[in-house]
Amino acid sequence: MRIGILTGGGDCPGLNAVIRAVTKALIKTCGAEVIGIEDGYLGLIEQRVRPLDLRAVAGILTRGGTILGTHNAANPFNWQGRDVSAQCAEFARSQGLQAIVVIGGDGTMAISHKFSQYGIGMVGVPKTIDNDLLHTERTFGFDTAVAVVADALDRLQTTAQSHHRVMLVETMGRYAGWIALEAGLAGGADVILLPEVPYDIDAIAEVCRRREARQRFTLICVAEGAAPAGGSMTVASTVEGSHDPVRLGGVANVLKLALEQRLTSEVRATILGHIQRGGTPTPFDRVLATQFGVHAAELVRAGQFNRLVVLREGRIASVPLADVAGGIRTVPLDHPLLTVARSIGVSLGVAGVPDVTAQRVAAAVDEPAGE
Repeated sequence: MRIGILTGGGDCPGLNAVIRAVTKALIKTCGAEVIGIEDGYLGLIEQRVRPLDLRAVAGILTRGGTILGTHNAANPFNWQGRDVSAQCAEFARSQGLQAIVVIGGDGTMAISHKFSQYGIGMVGVPKTIDNDLLHTERTFGFDTAVAVVADALDRLQTTAQSHHRVMLVETMGRYAGWIALEAGLAGGADVILLPEVPYDIDAIAEVCRRREARQRFTLICVAEGAAPAGGSMTVASTVEGSHDPVRLGGVANVLKLALEQRLTSEVRATILGHIQRGGTPTPFDRVLATQFGVHAAELVRAGQFNRLVVLREGRIASVPLADVAGGIRTVPLDHPLLTVARSIGVSLGVAGVPDVTAQRVAAAVDEPAGE
């Protein structure tokens, strides 16, 4: 067997752990030859590959990033205005590739699903710090990103207390609020703002004012996709040619300006950005990435192609690529963690009803955060 591996989309802690697991499992269980495709689908477009053996993947379990490189705008079906997918498929066949293990997020999986039409077996491994792929409870890289944000919240809380400030921390996550929700809870945020729950700036200001008179500081964890009721998300830039050209960012600065007009406290904003993507993966992500990689190798060996490895009810399984291509998984409005947040007095940036166990969060409004 001759199998390719590529990493597409943004970088993410745990990519190397998957590359290592897929390579070792294929070599040790069936003597396969493994070929690394450089820089995601760009490697197929520009015909750049290299062999991966046991020596090549030794010592990479704990390394962040990807030894193969990645690209978040290399779409063979729309590369510089042209469809070069047929040429990419022909190159893959010329290399003797029977299948390609593709490690990536929703955009990468959408491309993989289309690429399978050329008769090359595709096996997907879910990668994104945003945790927003359909049909999987966890994507590797997410746990590491949450740990980074929680650590930042811990550090910013001490300076917020010392200077009696309102501190805004902006997380990644695109259109899903998973990072902000879990990190906000782990880091003791007083307000958590999500794309799924449009916020009311006056409700947020009221929480801060009440805390001014009591704790004298407020910690706000805001997802980059959060937006006011009736308003739109904050766009930092657009990238032409990308599967998702919109780059969100800067909502923390928007909130800072709005809150400064309503509060006497000093307001500071911190945008964590790509810090959340880098560095060594957490032990949880190393184990999950290894499990995903081994299962991907098992699917290849069994000839079960055009499937995505997933985590469902605590077990590693797989679903058809077609079921996840192009979709995203957002925080459900009845998610238990939203109820947990409200139950301990965390504001979700809306105004009033305390019992969110009986009502959808979208219709709820917050009371001031408790002690």
